[in-house]
Order: sequence, then C-alpha cells, then structure tokens
Amino acid sequence: MPTLLEVTTHFFLQVALILVTCRLLWFVFRRMGQTQVVAIMVAGFVLGPSVLGAVLPKAQKWLFPTTLGDTSITHPNLVAIYVVGQVGLVFYMFLVGASFKLNILGAHLRQAGATSFAGVSVPLLLGGLVGWWMVGHGNYFTGKVVGWQGGLFMASAVAITAFPMLAWIIYESGLLNTRLGTMSLSCAAVDDACAWILLATVVATTKENMSGALWTVTGGLAFLVFMVFVARRWLAKLNTWTPPGNTQQVGGLPVAHLSIILIVVLLAAWFTDWVGIYSVFGAFVAGAVMPRGELLDRIRDRFEPLVAYLLLPAFFIYSGLNTQLRLIFKPDVLLMAALVLLVSFAGKFCAVGLAARWQGMGWRESAAMGALANARGLMELILLNIGLTAGLITGELYTILALMTIITTFAATPIHRLIDRHARRNGKVFGPLGEESVDGDRIVRTAR
Repeated sequence: MPTLLEVTTHFFLQVALILVTCRLLWFVFRRMGQTQVVAIMVAGFVLGPSVLGAVLPKAQKWLFPTTLGDTSITHPNLVAIYVVGQVGLVFYMFLVGASFKLNILGAHLRQAGATSFAGVSVPLLLGGLVGWWMVGHGNYFTGKVVGWQGGLFMASAVAITAFPMLAWIIYESGLLNTRLGTMSLSCAAVDDACAWILLATVVATTKENMSGALWTVTGGLAFLVFMVFVARRWLAKLNTWTPPGNTQQVGGLPVAHLSIILIVVLLAAWFTDWVGIYSVFGAFVAGAVMPRGELLDRIRDRFEPLVAYLLLPAFFIYSGLNTQLRLIFKPDVLLMAALVLLVSFAGKFCAVGLAARWQGMGWRESAAMGALANARGLMELILLNIGLTAGLITGELYTILALMTIITTFAATPIHRLIDRHARRNGKVFGPLGEESVDGDRIVRTAR
C-alpha cells in the first residue's frame, strides 16, 4: 500500500501530464473546428489503455494505476482522480446553471417542450429496441440484466445529451444568448432528466428494489419545487445583504456570500446524489436559481478557469481508464457498434431537427439544433460509469458506447458550424429570437 505522501506526489505528476496532453491535443483539434472540451474528453482516452496503454503499456500502468499490483483493490490515486473529477463536474454544472438564460427559455417554452419530447421519445424507442435485442445476442450485459432492463439502459444511453458538454460548445460558439443555444440546453436538460430516471429504474430493479425508482422521482420533484419556490427567494437577498461586522473579501468576493453559495451548491449536489438523480443536476439547479447580478458574474469569472481547465479533465481521465478499444475488434462487435452509432446519431438528429422545424424554426436553425443534440460526451460517460460500477454492462458495451460518444460529440460542432457558415453566406445569423437577417450593420429580425 503506497503512503499518503507517495499518493500525493504521484497525483501531482498525473495532473501535470493531463494538462499537458489537453493542451497538445487542443492545438490539433482547434484546426478541425472543435471546441476545447472535445480535446479534453479525448485526452482521457489517449492516456488510458486504448492509446497509451497500447503503445507503452508499462508506462501507462505506472502513470495511471487502477489497482494495487495484481489485486482487485482500487489504487488510491484512482480514487483521488475520481473525487477531483466529481468536484469539477459539480462546480462546472453550477456555472452552467448560473449562465442559463431563463428569460429566453420563457419566450420559447412551447417550442422547447415539443422539441424535447421528440428528442427523448424517438431515441428512447430506437435505443430500447436495440438494447432489448442486445441482451440475447452477445456479451454486452451481465447476467443480472434481462431484456426489458437492457432496453431501458440503452434507451437512456441513446436519448441522453451531454448537458455540460453542450453548454461548453454553445458558450464557445457564441450561442449562449440565442434562441438556438437556450432551446438546445433546455432540450438537453429534459433529455438527461428522463435518461437518469430510466437508469435509476434499471439499477433499482436489478437490486429487486422498485422503491428506489419511486424515491428518485419524488425526491427529485421535491428538490426542484423547494429550490424554485423557497431557496430562490432566500438567495435573492444575497445581492442586497450585508453581514454584520463582516467585510472580509477574497479575490474581490465577500467571504460570507461566497461561503453561502458554496454551501448551497454542495448541499444540492449531495441531495440529488442521495436520491439517485446525480449530483450534477442539483448543482445546475443551484446555479439556475442564483440571483443574477455583479456578485454572480464575479464568481463565474473567478471559478471558470480553475474548474474547466484543472478539475474537470480529471473526470475524462477516469472514464478513459475504463475504455479498451481492443474489445471491439471482432466482426460481430464492430457491427453492433455501427448499429448503435447509426441509431444514436440519426435518432437524435432527425427527431430534434424535424420537431424544431415543426415548431416554427427555420431549416438551418432546426438542423443546427439536431446536430448539437448529439453532443453526448460528459453525461454519457457518467451513465456508462454508473452502469459499469453497478454491474449492468460489460467492457464490450462500455467501449461501444464510449466510442459512440466520441464520434457523435466530435461531429456535433463541425456540423453546426457548417450550417452556421452556410447561413452567414446567405446573410443570416442565429439571434435571441431566432434566425435574423444581416443588413449592413443592422440585424433585421425574421418573422416567425
């Protein structure tokens, strides 16, 4: 067993190597029209057994050990990477929620609701059929999973959209204050909520405990009601509240206010994790109900670099260590991977795009929304890790879905940017109220 000092020293080396790899990949990926988060995601797989482990297996195992020697005991450094990654996820989702434009969502609530329904129902159906079929054809699920449970798991895996990943792409693409960006995030929130409920149902039923799914639904709804109608009013006082005899600040932020916000975020993450929804949703809701103003703006400015470029990459490394691409190099597994990829991409793109068009969005805007919905990266990896930890899926299915995650997420940004360039060549931009025409220096709103 390594000492605490040895674990800490090695962890510093791991973090430094992670950051160097992310930066080197970013130089390559930005020339391919990708955002930084995609480079960070791929870095996890490069440093795992799929790439580095295939080229330098001994070096990879020494740099990122997963077990203690030949035992099945989890290595302390892997635990450290996991915990740091979870902290990064929680605070990144808080920042996403703090940047969420509720006013734009309110103006397009009907369109977002209908599009979300299509973006969930069609992938759920297609993924469910594929998952049900996979249970009896190949080594994809463990023996504790029956047909309908495999169907629910695959339904959630196909229907999910990586909310944090999508938020990063939307931010870097300049879509944060547009109808396209806000509706895409809204649909992703609904998609992910449905996916987690399905996943909780599968995990609960494999343990012969259906009360777990009921607890997840009721606990999640209670949390949402409390945060929106109670906590939001309390937190609104932060912008005008002055603690008695306490003027201490750190980095330009009042310590008392900062402490309250951190406590709220951590408690929200703990509660949603406890009821089975997952901590990132609690953190997002905490950010969404925070009062807008100078205080929240300064917190976002201080936290974003630390969270996005130091803490969050640890999660992708943890996921990459569980992926082994060599497992799919069999004809039947490759065919299954192609089927999963086709169903995942086409189901999302067509369902979301056609529903958005039906709700009055232009063809370009609808197609861009369908492309963005395929950014599954972060949340898909979370789902896979839960499925693997709970003993639901095998390494083959984990690797198939991880590969699908990389490809669909990798394709989302270039397809969207291709559509955006085509729109701009025709004098159009995606604005706060939809597609708008550019007339010289003026933006003319397109009627809907």
